[in-house]
Amino acid sequence: MNPILIKLGGYQKPASVHNQAATLFGKVLRQQLGNRIEFELIGDVLQLGRKSGDLLPMVEGGELSLCYMSTVRFTPAVPEFRLLELPFVVTDRNVVNSALDADFGDFLKRRVRDTTPYRVLAFWDNGFRHFSNSVRPIRTPADCRGLRIRTQMSELHGEVFRALGFEPIATDVKDFVEQIASGKFQAQDNPLTNIYNFGIHRHHRYITLSGHFFGASALACNEALYQSWPEEVRSAVDAAAREATALQRRLAVAQDTQVLEQLDPNDNEVIRLTATEHAAFAVAVQPVLAKYRKEIDPRLFSHLE
Repeated sequence: MNPILIKLGGYQKPASVHNQAATLFGKVLRQQLGNRIEFELIGDVLQLGRKSGDLLPMVEGGELSLCYMSTVRFTPAVPEFRLLELPFVVTDRNVVNSALDADFGDFLKRRVRDTTPYRVLAFWDNGFRHFSNSVRPIRTPADCRGLRIRTQMSELHGEVFRALGFEPIATDVKDFVEQIASGKFQAQDNPLTNIYNFGIHRHHRYITLSGHFFGASALACNEALYQSWPEEVRSAVDAAAREATALQRRLAVAQDTQVLEQLDPNDNEVIRLTATEHAAFAVAVQPVLAKYRKEIDPRLFSHLE
């Protein structure tokens, strides 16, 4: 019998916390299933000329078995994911990760299965997002005014940034580093691990630890393919996802500390907001938060409290 080929795709460098976890995923599969499976990690589809946004269609079309992807890509089909896109709602990663491992995560997984061709195996920690820019230190919403900022493919994020005074432009990760280097964008937001590993810190002197959003990534599989696998393979995939998730989350927390230690103060100025400064950003985006609180089931917010 030919081995079952399982291909996992991503969009980051080999040393990234996501690809380290993806590597462990494959290792666990091999340990449990031996020569019954063949595992291949395509850790950076950007190197193949693809966009990160191609990953989910690649899973749907069978080029990949599964991938990791920011949950913002699922929001059009599952609007409840907007809860994870709201500013300053998530303040504790342990709380949100616990919720994603329990009823809240189960609810989102069911919604994904009901409305898309995908099955979410686990939720990964995509980090608290911070501002970086090449123009000036950002300490107040007024400092954001007029800066062109690259955003994820999220309309809600764009609304938040406009409320702060930015000029948001949504761009796939494939293009944004080059565009930051060229000066098309004066600002962007990302977790510290991405700011460092994508080399954004080489172009943006100023890094403000705003923590305005918390990002989650979904480890997503082709549902029909998953159901076609023998029960033993499905069980091994589920177990591998759990082990990979535990590692990924540990690495994500550690990376925040490591990146701050690696940044050279001669090249980068890290702005740590006071409580009063941080509160001013939260106040500035209240109209956006109020709008979406009316549209999202209030019971969902209780999972993050």
